[in-house]
Amino acid sequence: MAIAPIALAAPAQALQVQVIPANPKLGDTLSVVIQPDNPASNSRPSVTINQKTYPAFAIAPNKFRALVPTTPLEQPGKRQIQVSAAGQVRNLLLLVGDRKFPVQRINLPPGKAGLEATKYELNRVAAFKQLVTPQKFWNGPFLKPNQGRITTVYGVRRYYNGKFANDYYHRGVDYAGAIGSPVVAPASGRVALVGQVSQGFRVHGNIVGIDHGQGVTSIYMHLSRINVKEGDFVKAGQVIGAVGSTGASTGPHLHWGLYVNGQSVDPLPWRDQGIN
Repeated sequence: MAIAPIALAAPAQALQVQVIPANPKLGDTLSVVIQPDNPASNSRPSVTINQKTYPAFAIAPNKFRALVPTTPLEQPGKRQIQVSAAGQVRNLLLLVGDRKFPVQRINLPPGKAGLEATKYELNRVAAFKQLVTPQKFWNGPFLKPNQGRITTVYGVRRYYNGKFANDYYHRGVDYAGAIGSPVVAPASGRVALVGQVSQGFRVHGNIVGIDHGQGVTSIYMHLSRINVKEGDFVKAGQVIGAVGSTGASTGPHLHWGLYVNGQSVDPLPWRDQGIN
């Protein structure tokens, strides 16, 4: 049975707050929708969970929404949500359910050194994932970025030589598209990152990053071809590149990663149900 968020000591005329989904699991994106009591207030609501504050953006007249990521690295259980708007504060209690992620066991030969990312690519990608643009560019469910089958799902955990990698999880979804097959933008947005192996993107390979607005960004890695440049505005379904095997890749595939306020979330709920 779904456990809906519980209001804690809400006043008679409290803020209206809805959390979607009502029964989330690790990896889900929490959509916190807020309707302040005072429509004339110019203050923008904020949402605080686990001592981290997330901005809320207008999605309709007198309606705001903050997006809160959850990841496989967190513990399931209760979350206290504090919503502040127009001088009012409302506390809610939400239960985030557990989720079983697939586990891979990888044995590396002694002395094997993996391909290391360059400082340049790490800095560029990290800065891209932190983008929080006030405008919302996407509309409705996301499209599949490639027509290949999914080979690696989001959230896979790993053991290396029998030791569990506490900080690792697969931050995206892999599609086994044929080399050269088109990669499309799943949703509208502005191209904010284009990187190539020749520029030092040793691990990510040829990469495109799209800013969808309001803290939502997506990346497309290991491309064989890039069809866009930084600053371009792309629409859902527009070709942005082609599947390849550049960077740290053992074969042709597309890695699609979706980030919410800097954290990797499961892209499939965005594709199947949509977060509008």
